Amino acid sequence: MLEMYKKVVFENYANFKGRARRREFWLFTLLNIIISYGLLFLFMALAPKLSIISTLYSFAVLLPSIAVGVRRMHDVGKSGWYLLIPFYSLILACTEGEKKSNQYGSDPKNELEEIDEIGKE
Repeated sequence: MLEMYKKVVFENYANFKGRARRREFWLFTLLNIIISYGLLFLFMALAPKLSIISTLYSFAVLLPSIAVGVRRMHDVGKSGWYLLIPFYSLILACTEGEKKSNQYGSDPKNELEEIDEIGKE
């Protein structure tokens, strides 16, 4: 779970191209919420003046959050702009991605897809 978080935050910090599986998106979201609220509650209990650290963390992961959301929309075959439609984007984030290549890249679940396509030619 932490490996997936590190992959999104450090390796794909501002990568808006490609596709993100549901697992990648939801694990990142879950850990992001846990860390955000954990920092907030910790600093509010110990030193309220330091609660700004929670806000700084939230700003630091804003760009990776948007990037993984855009890649998630790409996985279901939609533009990243669909993130701006609140309930519909939530439904799309829960929907299984396209099982074949689409205009945003190959299926991240099927790593052998490219080999299969080469064999068909």
